Amino acid sequence: MNKTFDVVIVGAGITGLTAAALLAKSPQSNRLRLTVIDAAARPVFSADDDVALRVSAVALGSAALLESVGAWEFVQGARVGAYDRMRVWDESGHADSSAALSFDAAEFAVPQLGFIVENVLLQQALLNVLDNSDAELLFEAPISALEENGQKYRVAIENRNFDADLVIGADGARSFVRKSVAISTRDWPYGQSAIVTHLTPEKPHQNTAWQRFLRDGPLGMLPLADGRISVVWSTGQDIAEQALTATDEELGEMLSAASDYVLGALTVAGPRGAFPLVARHAEKYVLPGIALIGDAAHAVHPLAGQGANLGLQDAAVLAQVISTALAKDECPGDRPVLRRYERERKGENAQMMHLMTGLNRLFATDSTLVRELRVIGMRLFNNSGPVRDRAVKVALGVGR
Repeated sequence: MNKTFDVVIVGAGITGLTAAALLAKSPQSNRLRLTVIDAAARPVFSADDDVALRVSAVALGSAALLESVGAWEFVQGARVGAYDRMRVWDESGHADSSAALSFDAAEFAVPQLGFIVENVLLQQALLNVLDNSDAELLFEAPISALEENGQKYRVAIENRNFDADLVIGADGARSFVRKSVAISTRDWPYGQSAIVTHLTPEKPHQNTAWQRFLRDGPLGMLPLADGRISVVWSTGQDIAEQALTATDEELGEMLSAASDYVLGALTVAGPRGAFPLVARHAEKYVLPGIALIGDAAHAVHPLAGQGANLGLQDAAVLAQVISTALAKDECPGDRPVLRRYERERKGENAQMMHLMTGLNRLFATDSTLVRELRVIGMRLFNNSGPVRDRAVKVALGVGR
């Protein structure tokens, strides 16, 4: 008789819940005893609540992944802001200049370029799937210890222990799992903070994602389903502090000017928050019995909105590796099995991290020569044909 294995996923964010849903829906799910543990309360989405501050840009490939486990239908039935155009420009030019990057869904034969979705809505959709599975979900259950126990890891919460063949750390940037097993990280602080809020634009957002590169960092404006925009403004510490302490009127004026009034005057219409920006990469993604996914393994600059999508790709690859191993009667916690996941994801995530870091630095320079070269480069990219097509399809998650 084939052995059953215990898998504990620590962290019930989007990445952890996606990994759980994929494993619960896999052909080998009967070989797994699956437990999801999170220190926070169970997230609850209500359509009566205002749009939450934390949103993610979900690429087409990620939406298809969520659809494969039965979670996307709930998202679409609630509220989701699809965008079918994207405009990217440098502060030295204009959004409608020949040097601005312009992407339209029709050009790539897709219905949309992506979706803006509240994190809590994605969590709710995935929890709905898991509620109809054999997975055990434990909330408000902080882990007190994670220790090796023979060939397994013992996960201790209040009044209960779990002996896991595999512990999946999906518990974010300050991962308890990563720290407990002494996996180090390399960190590259950007010297920037991301200001996030919702605003009402004077002009319609046209289902377009707008991004302007400024000397202090990029400003992203993402379309919400109710006509507002969600802003992610990556900027220097001094400006970030001003933005946090400004009145709503003052912040609206700051963001209107930063956006070059491309959507007219912007009016603050939601709470605001800020978080420091750091590029981070774990030295290892796996140890025997341990795998890190999502922000526990890596963090990238938010300028291209790829953070959530990278985590979902981690979850997809790890779930497939585990399912394949079980079909071969291998233990999912064995290091040779987990290395297959690490080999596929670590290099790809590193490439994206360094690309985002490089772009951020490139657009932050004061050099007149570099600024002129940027404009020329953006024009060339706009007319690069197959290169442009491939780059965009990779970003959409529909090509490699």
